Order: sequence, then C-alpha cells, then structure tokens
Amino acid sequence: MKKRDAVFETTDGSVRVYAEEALFEKMKGDRTIGQAENVSKLPGIVGAALVMPDGHEGYGFPIGGVAAFGMEAGVISPGGVGYDINCGVRLLRTELKAEDVKPHAHELVQTLFGNIPSGVGSKSKIRLDTKQLGEAVTQGAAWAVEKGYGVAADIEHCEENGCMKGADFSKASDMAKKRGAPQFGTLGSGNHFVEIQRVDKVFDADIAKAFGITGEGQVTVMIHSGSRGYGHQVCDDYIRTMLGVAEKYKISLPDRELCCAPLNSEEARNYMGAMNSAVNYAFCNRQVMTHWVRESFASVMKKSWDAMGFQLVYDVCHNIAKIEEHGGKKVCVHRKGATRAFWKGRKEIPTAYRNVGQPVIIPGSMNTASYLLCGLEGAAETFGSTCHGAGRTMSRHEALRAFRGTDVQKKMEAEGVAVKSMEPQILAEEAGGAYKDVDAVVRSVEKAGLCKIVARFVPMGVIKG
Repeated sequence: MKKRDAVFETTDGSVRVYAEEALFEKMKGDRTIGQAENVSKLPGIVGAALVMPDGHEGYGFPIGGVAAFGMEAGVISPGGVGYDINCGVRLLRTELKAEDVKPHAHELVQTLFGNIPSGVGSKSKIRLDTKQLGEAVTQGAAWAVEKGYGVAADIEHCEENGCMKGADFSKASDMAKKRGAPQFGTLGSGNHFVEIQRVDKVFDADIAKAFGITGEGQVTVMIHSGSRGYGHQVCDDYIRTMLGVAEKYKISLPDRELCCAPLNSEEARNYMGAMNSAVNYAFCNRQVMTHWVRESFASVMKKSWDAMGFQLVYDVCHNIAKIEEHGGKKVCVHRKGATRAFWKGRKEIPTAYRNVGQPVIIPGSMNTASYLLCGLEGAAETFGSTCHGAGRTMSRHEALRAFRGTDVQKKMEAEGVAVKSMEPQILAEEAGGAYKDVDAVVRSVEKAGLCKIVARFVPMGVIKG
C-alpha cells in the first residue's frame, strides 16, 4: 500500500484506509481490508472504498466503512448500512460544573437507570399503536417534540433536522412493526449508553464556544442508541430480499453479504423507504431519552432543566445510506460505523454552526474519553465522512473471557465513575480494553485533515443496557 500521513492506499487506488500505522497494522490481522476490497468491486462505486481508523470487520462491509455509488450505475446494500440503522449519538451541554454534579453522581445514575428502559428486549414506558408508530417513524424527532418530549431547538440541532424524507412505513414488515412498537424510547444493550461527562480538555476554544462548550469542568451528557429491533428487522428483511435479486440484475457479488440492488430498482426504493423510517425511529428514540435525561437531572438537582442550560449540541447518524451532493454530483453515500463530517459553508449544517463546521461526536468506551470534533474541507475526499467511535479490537465473547464485569465496575467506581448496568457481563463486554485507543483514532482523522479535535470528555457516570 502507498502511504501518506495517517492514510494508506492500495496501489490501484481501490481502497483507502485512514489510520495511524499501529491502528492500520491491527486491521491487517482480520478481514477488514479484504472486506473493503470486496466493496470496491461493487457496481457503480465512485472512487475508493474507504475505511476509517476505528474500522474492523463486519457483515459484508467493514464497520468503519464508507462507499459512495453513482445514481445511474450504482447500488444500495443493506450490509453497507448495518443492522442497527441510525445507531447514532447526541451530545447535550449544560451550565453545570463537575463539582456541582459529583456529589449527586450515584443518585443521577440510579435515576437515569430508572427513567430510561435499558437492556436486551427492554420495553418502553410509551405505548404506541401501529398508527402512532407510523406517524413517529415518518415525522422523526419532530413527532416526539410535538408530543412534549423536547423543544424546537432540538430539531434544529439534529442531522437532517431529525427526519429523513422519503420514509415509507408501508415498506417495513409486520415483524419490524411488532418488534419496534414496544421498544420505542429504550436504550438497548451492547455499546449503547447514557453517560454523564465532564469536559476534560478544550483544544480549540473558539470552535468549542460556538458549540456551547465553555471550558474544562463543564458537565455534558452523551446518548448513544439506535433503532432497536425495528431497524434490525428492516435490515434482516431486505438482506433476504436482495440476496434473491443479484441474478435478476446480473450483479456479480464478491461476497454474498454484499447483496445489493441497483439504485433505480424497485427493491432499492423499497429498502430506502423502510431504512429511512428506521432512521427516523432512532431520531425519535434519542429525542425521547433526551427528555428523560433532562427530567432526571431536574429531579435530582432540584432545578428546571432549562435553568441548568440543558441544550442539544448535535445528533449524528452512524449507520445510514444517504443521497448527497459531492463534487457537483449526487451520489448515494453508505456510512457504516462512520459519521458525517461536513465543513463550514455546507447548507446541511445548522445555521448556528454553518460558519464553523459540523459538530462531530466520537464516543469512546465507558473506561476512556469521548471527543467532540469539527468537520474540515479535507473530508471532501471521504464524501464528508469520518470515524464514529473507538472501534472494537475484541469480540464480545473474547472480552467476556478477558474481563470480569464485577472487576470492571469496582475499577470504575474506584476512579470516581458511578456505573449501573442490567448485569455485570455487559460491563465486561464493554470494557475499555476491548476497544481501540480512541485518542489514536481521533488523532488519525485530524492528521488526515478530515476533522479538527475540539474537546475531550471523560465519564462521571454511566448507564448501560
């Protein structure tokens, strides 16, 4: 591979990896690079198949994979979006200081855990019938705000204003609807979390101020969740559909997991409609949980949430395919375990940030730091994309063999981090040692010119499903 600072490229230019050398070497130990090579062979791909520094092997596409496809000859692939459609993250800022919150950290964690349903198969406090679910996944975050779960400013600070146009509830299966309705407004399990954080370091004070980050010791809250069983079922359904159409459209698949359909086909349109509804489900999900975070803080801190300055900085998607304009042409950009990172001047960025650039939120593991970045013009070569988190180095089974949940909890508590989970094994699966070095991940995208590091956050309290 050819190399420049934090960027590796195959000699034929078909695959480009954004990573410091140590991270790149780890990727060579699994199927990540080979999966990207397979992606590069799909019909209508524009430029190279891209891998971000948090990349690791996934279903078909690597996680941390980005690929854009032309509207005429290109395809859309459910494996290029993933099972947890619009798994994403939002960052809330407050005017509270760490010293204000620390004495209440355990009570806050207990209250959050009580107010936000968490874990595998968790059921919501909100009961939706099929008609209401259809309205929610069509309207996105605005539906939740209209029902009293937030304020209008929240919508303005979401990617796509919290709603993907073209959502078609009728294209989601009955099973997706059956799974989605009772899980609406739930955190889920795995790497999903609600985390109380403090600003540990500010790297660019001017950009940080524009994003509402005023200095070290400020308290923030990060929410990481997705579309739950609804999105998982949409992906599962359309993988089965598209496995059957390769022959119909004469598509030669280098890997069956890359099953896809031409962008101008009925199958693609149906998938886009269902996928967009799952994207909106996730926006609603995070919006409802934001409301319960605010209520929890108000209950414990004995102040109204607006008096505490609880404002949404931004909400970003991780697993999504979107029609965007890049280089003067419309393309379908697949971001699987990757975050949009638009630079200043792009009309898609909220007005408040348009002269600065898009906030990019990078969660780490519960044992390490998380970051706030800002998109730069260098991201034009990645179709406005960057990393999405730390990225796993161990499977969950490997992590369970390497760590004990009770030991992880004791260590976190000893370090002053309040933590609550459904069961200890979740903490073992999500131990910091199961993930890459998030500091190296964000350094990689800054060195490559995709983003600028703005601020670093460290955990004070964590709830896990």
